[in-house]
Amino acid sequence: MKDLEGDGSAAQARRLGAAGFIATGVAFGPARMGFGLFLPIFRHDFDLSTAQAGLIASGGFLAFLAALPLTAWLAVRVGQRVPVTAGALTAAVGFAIVAMTSHAALLAVGVALAGTSAGFCWAPFNDAAERLVPPALQARTLSAVATGTTLGVGAAGGLALAVTTGLLPWRLAWGVFLLAALVAASAALIGLPRGRRGTAHPVGHASALVHPARIRLYATSLIFGATNAVFLSFAADRVVAADGLPGLAAGAASPVIFVCYGIFGLLGLTTAWAEARVGLSPLIALIFTAFATSLALIALVPGSLPGVVAAAGLHGAAVMTISSVLSFWTLRLFPGRGSIGFTAALIAVAAGSVVGPALSGWLITAIGPRGAFLICAAPAFMVALFFLVRPVRARA
Repeated sequence: MKDLEGDGSAAQARRLGAAGFIATGVAFGPARMGFGLFLPIFRHDFDLSTAQAGLIASGGFLAFLAALPLTAWLAVRVGQRVPVTAGALTAAVGFAIVAMTSHAALLAVGVALAGTSAGFCWAPFNDAAERLVPPALQARTLSAVATGTTLGVGAAGGLALAVTTGLLPWRLAWGVFLLAALVAASAALIGLPRGRRGTAHPVGHASALVHPARIRLYATSLIFGATNAVFLSFAADRVVAADGLPGLAAGAASPVIFVCYGIFGLLGLTTAWAEARVGLSPLIALIFTAFATSLALIALVPGSLPGVVAAAGLHGAAVMTISSVLSFWTLRLFPGRGSIGFTAALIAVAAGSVVGPALSGWLITAIGPRGAFLICAAPAFMVALFFLVRPVRARA
């Protein structure tokens, strides 16, 4: 880097975007979703009960949540490079533990360590974009960072499919995850600036976090988190319970869903282009319409291969697009403190991730999966209507 603040060049923007693409790919791909993808194998090899599996999954989520405020603290005091690099390295250690252990307790430790990377590896890129990237390129760069998840999810799903069909030992797959995490750490060292930025435009007191202009951001993040968690938690189970996908083994449903989720998620790279042409509110309305449609398709046609592919594709595209939107929306609402605002939004996403599966699980037990998925689609549809009726003022 030329200096602590960077020169805002296009080359720096590309390096930052590439580093973020790789970091989020690892953190929100295998580190965040790997345990769920490989759970049927883990159940067998580690003799896990449903309760034990739930505790291990919760440990990974709690580690992600705990890392968020720590990341904000580190970014302010030592800069963005440290938390992102630390997140990639903790993911690498977690992957190594999972790949080598034969004990359920160490499996839980590995999953939790890998889970912290999702808290460390995303929010700092908002502040880094303010330091290095010209305003005209910030939305495009942050869209690339957010959409890195598609690579991680798609690759993890592809490896899980290879394991399911007997082409690859699962431990070797986690070894591949380890190598990817080391590449992410190297990319962070190259693409992120040294040192910490100055405090040019601080948010100020905590009351600024709950300013009315920002409440809509948190509500949108909460519904996004809940909707996405419902799909990730129960969509594959719904498909398997409906006799799986035609022509495929029942165990292949989850990898197929995740691969489609990742491939169609590449549409998130067009977020900045789309927002420039249709505006922020219509884009958010379109995103949440896609969320609602994806849940409705899982509810109504779980045994249809085209229907399930469409549901996974719509959901993956919506997730990556709203992730990009949250990145640059918080940058506008929290000038000079992008990572603080983004961390607040991610905490709302995490809260939704807790509430969504709990409520939808209760609904599935009470009224069955068809009705439960249709009910869970309603909040996303309401968000879409709200943004059409009450457009957001995009800039602070």
